[in-house]
Amino acid sequence: MRTLVAPILGALLLGPALLAGCDSQPAPRVASQAAVPQEATLEVGDTRIRASVLQTSMLNDTVARQYGIERGDDIVMLLVGLREGAPAEEVSVPATVTATVTDLRGRKQVVEMHELASGELVDYVGTLQVSLPDTLAFEVSIARPGKPDSTMRFSREFFSR
Repeated sequence: MRTLVAPILGALLLGPALLAGCDSQPAPRVASQAAVPQEATLEVGDTRIRASVLQTSMLNDTVARQYGIERGDDIVMLLVGLREGAPAEEVSVPATVTATVTDLRGRKQVVEMHELASGELVDYVGTLQVSLPDTLAFEVSIARPGKPDSTMRFSREFFSR
């Protein structure tokens, strides 16, 4: 998967796994599924759209600093990537990505999305503050030049760690 999602999530998931083998103590248990990144996918023609959501406290300091993302249990990051091509030869697809999130109380927030470039690949990222615990309903709209608009809808639960 040639996308920024892979380096960010790889650093996030591999680090604790390596450290778990360095101690005689059992590895810490994950408090919830929200502690691990959760991905929603949509295929539109030959374009694959991936949206990942996670609490930014799960990012390591280096990755958070590199991408200018504040870390916290109550800060959720939405990362959206659009790709075309074979998995080993994927290229980014330009788009305008907008997102709204609705919490269980019915409050709606607009997620300010911006481009996040790494080499030739571009993803779209935004963060939002949440009150934990909560279930958030995401609506991600994708507008691509010369193509019909697409919408992704999915929900995720978030808890204090």
